[in-house]
Amino acid sequence: MSSIRSARRARRATCLCTLAALAGSGLLASTPALADPSPALDRFSFSVGAYGADPTINATVLTPYGALNSGDIQRGRVTMPRISADLLIGDSQGLSLDYFQYSRGYTGALASNFAIGPGTVTTIGNANVDFKLDFGQLAYRWWIGSGNTVLGLGAGAAYYKATLRTNAVAGLNGLTAAFSQQDSDDAIAPLLEAGVRHAITPDLRLFADASGIRKFGGKFSGNIYNAALGVEWFPLKNVGVVASYNLTNIDLQRNGYLAERLRVRLHGPTVALKARF
Repeated sequence: MSSIRSARRARRATCLCTLAALAGSGLLASTPALADPSPALDRFSFSVGAYGADPTINATVLTPYGALNSGDIQRGRVTMPRISADLLIGDSQGLSLDYFQYSRGYTGALASNFAIGPGTVTTIGNANVDFKLDFGQLAYRWWIGSGNTVLGLGAGAAYYKATLRTNAVAGLNGLTAAFSQQDSDDAIAPLLEAGVRHAITPDLRLFADASGIRKFGGKFSGNIYNAALGVEWFPLKNVGVVASYNLTNIDLQRNGYLAERLRVRLHGPTVALKARF
């Protein structure tokens, strides 16, 4: 019996030594540890702010007497809420989210010229154009690099809901015609984006982003492009301020009879409060 107990104790000792050796070599780790990401990236971040833009509007309205065009109209500054978030999955992939809303109207005189034979006919009128756009984008990003500078390439989808309401009166040779139409369309379109992040220090970082969508079919077709260049500063470990300069180009056409085209260019600063974890 004593020999049997001695053999059992020997087997237990052998097993304990084997387990200790595996633990010491790291082969018994229950889950692989994540490496520290680039100091230019966060595991998770969320920011809320305001996009203060100076819009340039160009509206084309088709009437029974021809097209009326506003030309480039400079409007006063408009402030839009803006929300963004980033989630890092592993060390080199992640999700990015961005959302803003634009709403503005235009009222004024429009005119157009077109040739008939040797002469030119001028159509004049007045129009009221109201436009509202809700725009959000979600992309999956691949981050290239692990040092202070990383490059991100992303693909995903953008959701937009556009509402365009037009009331116009056009006149030609003493004849007038009124035109009124309102359409709303929401759709999901493919999205491509790219970004660069650079950490001067873990609490002071620079970034640049660009994204774009192109939509065909439906009530509206066209494209929307966004670009941003900015800086992040974290006076507290998990709370910071983001300041950037943004460019947004919206070019949408309402399809169908008496189609219209609306182009809006926005440029201006965005200031946001950002939390990171």
